[in-house]
Amino acid sequence: MTTLIYDGTFEGLLTAVFDVYAHKLNVVRLHQGEGLEGALFDEKMQVITDENRAARVLKALKLKLSTLGVQRLYAAHLAEMAGEDNNLLGFIRYAIDTDENIEEDYGNRYVMRVSEMVRMVRREKHRMEAFIRFQKLRDGSFYAAIEPDFNVLPLLIKHFRSRYADMKWMIYDLRRKYGIYYDLHDTQFITLDFTENNRHTDIVAAYTEDEGMYQNLWKNYFKSVNIASRKNTKLHVRHIPKRYWKHLTEKI
Repeated sequence: MTTLIYDGTFEGLLTAVFDVYAHKLNVVRLHQGEGLEGALFDEKMQVITDENRAARVLKALKLKLSTLGVQRLYAAHLAEMAGEDNNLLGFIRYAIDTDENIEEDYGNRYVMRVSEMVRMVRREKHRMEAFIRFQKLRDGSFYAAIEPDFNVLPLLIKHFRSRYADMKWMIYDLRRKYGIYYDLHDTQFITLDFTENNRHTDIVAAYTEDEGMYQNLWKNYFKSVNIASRKNTKLHVRHIPKRYWKHLTEKI
């Protein structure tokens, strides 16, 4: 068995696929990062992410999968679930090696698993679209912090750029320590320095003076529409899990 060690990026995954075919490898497994422990006689190979090689594999995939199929593969990769790299690799190899389109071949374990991962990522994406709460900063831009289960930030760009095209905004993933910023023209990925002396909570100090008033109005609205006799906490938590509450204005 050959173990391919790669950087965990989508381009790195595609480069690993390129290496599998370039070196005519048969039994392989993927591993992210360093510190690999394996069988004594396992061969290890370091994958150096190469955009040109990744592009060639992506081009091959586009001949085998529909546009939606490629998008689903990317979404499954964004799940970043431990131990699932080999299922992604298996899916890609199956797609390339098979003459027919394999997207609905749910009898294949790789296709089935990728479908399950896509379903989980999409559910998290839709939750973020519903649960994100922007807060206005003194410079006129709007800020929202999130901590999603999966890396859905790249999938949120289209929705929020379309919905809030007339305002500058930033959505920051505290768990993965990066965000997206929209400046009325383009979106870009950014990172912020949340060191011990420059914490995320310090952003509160940059809110506009009337932000607190609007937050109270929002909370009062939720209280006013609440019907105590119809309260169903179990159902409420099912639709809005508690792990999201700390970033919801109405729950703070």
